[in-house]
Amino acid sequence: MALSRLDNLYRQVILDHTNHPHNKGVLDEATSQIELNNPTCGDVIQLQLVMKDGVIDEIAFDGHGCSISMASASMMTDAVKGKTEKEAIEIIADFLELVQGENIGEKKKVLKDAQMLGGVAKFPARIKCATLAWKALERGIIEENQTVVTEELHSEE
Repeated sequence: MALSRLDNLYRQVILDHTNHPHNKGVLDEATSQIELNNPTCGDVIQLQLVMKDGVIDEIAFDGHGCSISMASASMMTDAVKGKTEKEAIEIIADFLELVQGENIGEKKKVLKDAQMLGGVAKFPARIKCATLAWKALERGIIEENQTVVTEELHSEE
């Protein structure tokens, strides 16, 4: 019975972020713009960042894809907005471990709603959907003040 309630909560949180995404849109003054796609399922994410003094001041995404992909992008923006580059990179690493099925313990809390995506570890094909926005963010931080046009992610995995 408890597992059924957890599954319901999982679905509700994903549907809420899919139907009412946070930070979806376009930023006029973006310092980094990244567009990635996952050719295995057709998900596309365009991520924009405004970095100020090493902090993610603004973040927005647009794109299309499955509910996991779009919900994950929404959750990711909530988890990293206002964080330093270093903190964001650590949060990304925690998320990537979580969706691979690793037990990250108390570090889950910094992921906010994104911790609910830990269940995708049971569905390897969905991991790519869940990680697309996070990989775009990682690239946006590493390649700050750059515009990366569409790149395929996971094309050989």
